Amino acid sequence: MKLPFGKYKGRSIDVLADDPGYTQWLLQQEWFAQKHPELLEAIVTRYAETREALAEASLQATQNMLISFDLKHEKIDSFEKYPFCLPVVKNLERTILHPHVTYIVGENGSGKSTLLEALAISQGFNPEGGTTNFRFTTRPSHSELHEYLRIAKTGKRMQTGFFLRAESFFNVATQIEELGVGDAYGGTPLHELSHGEAFLALMRHRFGANGLYILDEPEAALSPARQMSIITLIHELVKQGSQFIISTHSPILLAYPSSTIYEIGENGLEEKSYDDTETVAVTRQFLDEREKMVGILTS
Repeated sequence: MKLPFGKYKGRSIDVLADDPGYTQWLLQQEWFAQKHPELLEAIVTRYAETREALAEASLQATQNMLISFDLKHEKIDSFEKYPFCLPVVKNLERTILHPHVTYIVGENGSGKSTLLEALAISQGFNPEGGTTNFRFTTRPSHSELHEYLRIAKTGKRMQTGFFLRAESFFNVATQIEELGVGDAYGGTPLHELSHGEAFLALMRHRFGANGLYILDEPEAALSPARQMSIITLIHELVKQGSQFIISTHSPILLAYPSSTIYEIGENGLEEKSYDDTETVAVTRQFLDEREKMVGILTS
């Protein structure tokens, strides 16, 4: 069956397998469903088959856009000044990123945000958050760490992406309004939604296939139930070839199975299993011995 219009006019619908973005757009057009019902049915069937094959390939992938990062030690004059004095930076060795999801966990002040910020800036994202097209500045506070990171990449380029910082998401929402691009984020102004609902709207409407998403403590405004829904959204995007790097304190978000977890300690980043992370161990102990723990904390 051939396409009777558009940029692929006269070509077999098989060509759509290599252009999922155009296919998605086409399937959303009401006029297309009304004028070409048989063609629509054929494309939907083929698209479903293609999506299934792509999802399987993505879930089996051993590499994605970013492979690893490490520090250009030879370029650093002193490890006494910030951010090089942070143990996570001072002791940074080559760190392998999972093709699907990489978590970085650690105590407040351990350097999680500093590290994620540097990774994001190194990939062209705005320091305060947003896409690679955002260039606003509210209060410059980012470190120079991004200039000293060595990033190993594959030949796969991100088609989209987003750097989410919970602490500056208000500024990002304001920028979205000022740019007049709210439709790409669900249509409802993000400032009219709660913090948690705004983030969910962002992820549902703006995050897409083959994207690089760097998320700094996204659970900040999310209830436990909403955090579980984020796992579903992450999985759907992983099946579409996306890659995530996430810092979190949430045992719920940390539970995504196809991932690597790094915990920040005195000696830098250390790979850990889910159960061995401090955030999971402390949460489990508190829930298992709630009355005892509360008694200790209030004595």
